[in-house]
Amino acid sequence: MKLNIEPNFTDGDAFYAALANIYNSLPPEEVMTVNAKLVLLLANHIGEQEILEQAILSATQ
Repeated sequence: MKLNIEPNFTDGDAFYAALANIYNSLPPEEVMTVNAKLVLLLANHIGEQEILEQAILSATQ
């Protein structure tokens, strides 16, 4: 399988607004906790180790 890096949102603006709302309403240390939880939830949803490793590589380049 291959990581999909093409736009795939049903409503990207709504997702961005939801994230921005969290970032603006919490102190930085709590934002980091929310980010970590979100990453783990989405990784669990994806579930494929190969895809997750591709995502890690892509995010670090």
